[in-house]
Amino acid sequence: MNKVEKLFLASLAAAALTLAFSSCNNDDDKTDGIDKQNAELEAVAKQYVGSTVNLTYSLLATETQKLYEDLLALKTKMKGGASASQSEIDDICAEFLLARGYYEESEAFLFGAATDFGIDPHIDTWPLDLQGLADALSNKTQMSNLDAENEDDAIAYAAGKLGQELLGFHGIEFVIFRDGKNREASAFNGNEGHATFKNTGVTGLEEIIYATAVAGDLRDRCWQMEVSWNENAPAEHAKRVEDLELPSRIQGNGYTYGQNFLAATKSGSTYATWIAAMRDLVNAGCMNICNEVANTKIGNPYSGEDPNYIESPYSQRSFYDFEDNMESIWNCLNGGRSESRDTGKSLMAFVQENNPSMASSINKAYEAAIAALKTCQALPGGFVNNTSAKEVGVAQAAINDLNTELSKLDQWLGTL
Repeated sequence: MNKVEKLFLASLAAAALTLAFSSCNNDDDKTDGIDKQNAELEAVAKQYVGSTVNLTYSLLATETQKLYEDLLALKTKMKGGASASQSEIDDICAEFLLARGYYEESEAFLFGAATDFGIDPHIDTWPLDLQGLADALSNKTQMSNLDAENEDDAIAYAAGKLGQELLGFHGIEFVIFRDGKNREASAFNGNEGHATFKNTGVTGLEEIIYATAVAGDLRDRCWQMEVSWNENAPAEHAKRVEDLELPSRIQGNGYTYGQNFLAATKSGSTYATWIAAMRDLVNAGCMNICNEVANTKIGNPYSGEDPNYIESPYSQRSFYDFEDNMESIWNCLNGGRSESRDTGKSLMAFVQENNPSMASSINKAYEAAIAALKTCQALPGGFVNNTSAKEVGVAQAAINDLNTELSKLDQWLGTL
């Protein structure tokens, strides 16, 4: 072999080594990128479960217990012959609104236990069946069961016999609110005056007896959601859920929903990748409630399809419920509730780092939705008296715009 041939072969070998080295570097870079992405999204998931889901459900569990205790105390007092005071009614109303707010702020993660175990329709079905309620409260046998000597028996009767159109938040709301205001304490010292209850003879005490049993069931189901996500929920709550034989684990792997979410990529989890978990957070969670608010909660009354489909009509808090739903989305995307938020460990931080224009569009759409809802909140008489107002149409469009941006986020995550 001559000198020229040797030089040529040497150059070929060098080129081959260079290509091989370059290929190894590219593979290493790709692996490093995936590892970095997975580490970032795992941190997002931990913050989401701990500071959004578990914290919200913990607050909800606490407030529904307080609501039940306040109603039980009033029931006991009134059965002893004393009258309700306005301060007692006002305290119960305030407790209700706190609990209600926390529930609405949980609706961006209804894709877990709330849906799988039928909890959401059990405690948050509307409109309230007023005729059914009038019939139930004027039925002496039913009232006797709702006023059982053992409070747990009363709660169990309500849970198993009343049906979801008479359970949950909206039955209690009817009892303690009217026309957007706390009811006057004097209303509980006589008979129920609503037209549907004409000639029934239903008393204020009977309404409080009913509300107490329903509040106990509401608390139990909120504890069920808490325990179903958080394996470290208070032992009292876990025992209550177990004693009632309410399901609280994912069938198949035995995980809580929090454990399942945080076990993404591991054997047993329903999430094969962290991207799959994030997409569930976005589409099954945030997009689901965004679409429901725009096209069902607002859409049914605004379109005229069902003018009576008004959420929270007695307290006239519909537009506040919708804002809390938007806040629920924001907490999911931004690293937790405001009292425990870490934006650095949030899905929005990940989007900002990798797709800043998308992050900007989501922020603007969210701000527009909130602004539109605040405008609606200024309408006198709430949603129940303004179903066709132009401001409502603006809010619906703004929330649909937010949903469009969330859909783009979901699709983008699918490309990673």
